[in-house]
Amino acid sequence: MAIDRAWGFVQHSAVTDAAGYDGAMLPELVTSDNLVASVWADTAYPSAANEAWLASLGRVSRIHRKKPPGRPMPRYLARGNATRSAVRTHVKHVFAHQKERMGSFVRTIRIDRARTRIGLANLAYDFQRLVFREHRAAVA
Repeated sequence: MAIDRAWGFVQHSAVTDAAGYDGAMLPELVTSDNLVASVWADTAYPSAANEAWLASLGRVSRIHRKKPPGRPMPRYLARGNATRSAVRTHVKHVFAHQKERMGSFVRTIRIDRARTRIGLANLAYDFQRLVFREHRAAVA
């Protein structure tokens, strides 16, 4: 899911089945109409192919780093991930809103039904966010 950090609206989303690799969806989420230079993502997205693709677009990768296997996470990686998490909370808030307040739980037979359900949940979230922003501007 791609979120507009300034306004909190869902810009793009991609839906896969549970067995799908999330990292393969990065090209669907980072589009040319998004003018932000940095790409923030969780640990599902770092790969040599994704990093090279982002560099070819001139984007700065702010993707979470994974812990080295069998060793504790180095302090510099933990600090970097903490900084990245502060930005990524915007996306997590959308997921939490859809799950808790809207009761969004997706369990469907076909992927097109899941895409429709998630797309409608994103649209409903954007409408709620718009009403919130309009009300906030009217009060101020």
